[in-house]
Amino acid sequence: MAEIQGLDDLLTALNAGETIPGGSPHHAAMHATSQESLRITADLNGRYHSPVEVRVLMSELTGREVPESFQLFPPFSADFGKNIRFGENVFVNSGCRFQDQGGIAIGDGSLIGHNAVITTLNHDMAPSRRADMHPARVVIGRGVWLGANVTVLPGVTIGDGAVVGAGAVVTKDVPARAVVVGVPAKQVSTVPEG
Repeated sequence: MAEIQGLDDLLTALNAGETIPGGSPHHAAMHATSQESLRITADLNGRYHSPVEVRVLMSELTGREVPESFQLFPPFSADFGKNIRFGENVFVNSGCRFQDQGGIAIGDGSLIGHNAVITTLNHDMAPSRRADMHPARVVIGRGVWLGANVTVLPGVTIGDGAVVGAGAVVTKDVPARAVVVGVPAKQVSTVPEG
């Protein structure tokens, strides 16, 4: 596919946390990139692909080569695709949905459970500006385990080795090695050393 006009400038703005006004050139570039993401994920989800083919498609989706150790079980969807970074030995289970415009970084050795949702955008609260979007990066540290049906909200950092229990909604940062559960997620214990 041809290069998307304005994508580099859009990524710069998103990664700086700048508001993306509805109807702006950045907004148009975001939608064009989303169409490419829909095309790639339709291919990914439409039939069986070997692990190597999955990595090729995910490299196309993200715009950079994913590590050889990366594993994903489709189906998978991403609203944007170009602002996801995977570390080594990351596993993403089936049914996950990434809204990655604001940026998603997943550290080495992390496990993302079935149907996890990671979000990085909020719409403006003012009805007259509701089409404006406010990006906020999500950072998932090394060795993190997100259980099935977890939702991570924009701007959250989950520390190394943390565990997020199934069905939790993570609304604020999670310390390293914390075990959090519930809606909203609250710490209930600590992961043992080792």
